[in-house]
Amino acid sequence: MMKFLFQGLMSNGQEVAVKKLSLNSRRGVREFTNEVILTSYFYDYVYASYMISDSCSTCIFHDKIDSFADKKQSPLLDWSKRFRIVKGIARGLLYLHEEAPERIIHSDIKCSNILLDDRLSPKISDFGLARLFPGDDEIHLNTFRISGTPGYMTPEYAIHGYLSVKTDVFSFGVLVLEIVSGRRNHDKFLDAENADLLNYAWRLYQVDKSLQLVDERLEKHSREEAAICIQLGLLCCQASVAERPDMNAVHLMLSSDSFTLPKPGKPGVHGRVGRWTTATSTGFTNNTNGSSTQTAATTKVDTTSLYVDEFSRNSISYSSIDEGR
Repeated sequence: MMKFLFQGLMSNGQEVAVKKLSLNSRRGVREFTNEVILTSYFYDYVYASYMISDSCSTCIFHDKIDSFADKKQSPLLDWSKRFRIVKGIARGLLYLHEEAPERIIHSDIKCSNILLDDRLSPKISDFGLARLFPGDDEIHLNTFRISGTPGYMTPEYAIHGYLSVKTDVFSFGVLVLEIVSGRRNHDKFLDAENADLLNYAWRLYQVDKSLQLVDERLEKHSREEAAICIQLGLLCCQASVAERPDMNAVHLMLSSDSFTLPKPGKPGVHGRVGRWTTATSTGFTNNTNGSSTQTAATTKVDTTSLYVDEFSRNSISYSSIDEGR
């Protein structure tokens, strides 16, 4: 088990964030080793400095606030800060996928893995499950050892073990919907129809009521920016892997005032929510060229219902009877 201690002081007076490992956790040691290796590739879009403002999860969901009264009184992130966080995360993923010395798939993009500095600028953290793309020509990685967080994982990875940059894109889409709505991707206290945030967002979009998804606690927000974020989140979460945008397109959509977003297809919802025993993986795995590299095991305990599908192993295109356009 690993955890952050958000206090640390070097001998030269510099404040740092300290990650502490449990002495009884073999998994934590492997993940930490993997993380140290991969962070040697990183630039300023992932964590390296002292993150005084904690994680995005704490600021959006108030994870460390126990009482309901305190949650109501705790200051919210206003819309402008949320939109800036969304754009910052997109920029960080663009760096990992396109600009780092080696292409990196994070594999566990989620709200609690986004740290915020004192200016609330986001930094992607926790690279214990990250993978390196060994070359420029590989379309996807092939692994039957699944690691990640239910609710954020793509159907093709959760069910078939197919990992690509579009895996991070899907998780980013879920994360955007969480930031806009202020609610988790799965809320067990809601009825079955509304519990899954992705399904709920899709239904609202279909009847042209997407803005009902916006966090009702916000006093004001930009309707145009909120609509862009919701539509972009759904585009990133499409069941068809080929139709999900890459992070370069995502960054362009968020940065351009004149870019027209395409209409999203049906989201990939099967296989996302379930109980998993998650173990680590090293920074490398099997790739489409057939070269053998090292992974560590993860046991799938339970998932939602499987379904009849067609899955192209050569092109990582994804379709099924129930999913896609």
